[in-house]
Amino acid sequence: MRDPRTVVRRALITEKGTALRESRNQYHFEVARDANKIEIKRAVETIFSVKVGSVRTQQLRGKVKRQGRYVGKRSDWKKAIVTLEPDQKIELFEQI
Repeated sequence: MRDPRTVVRRALITEKGTALRESRNQYHFEVARDANKIEIKRAVETIFSVKVGSVRTQQLRGKVKRQGRYVGKRSDWKKAIVTLEPDQKIELFEQI
């Protein structure tokens, strides 16, 4: 089993994520591209000591960026939307 901190890279804090967190108890995370839903669920439960109800994932493509005549591309990444059980909360987000 992989280390949970390598599966969950960072928490995503956006306006849409904040609205979903307040209304549906859903939290957004950037996760490893090769992580599956079971690994993501176990990692979130281990790191934050909560019960996860469901996990949804999205593969996101990196944007193409230009600097004058030079063209580059950001890395592709994976986002996980984690829905917690009704009585669960992650305290890290409540402090923001």
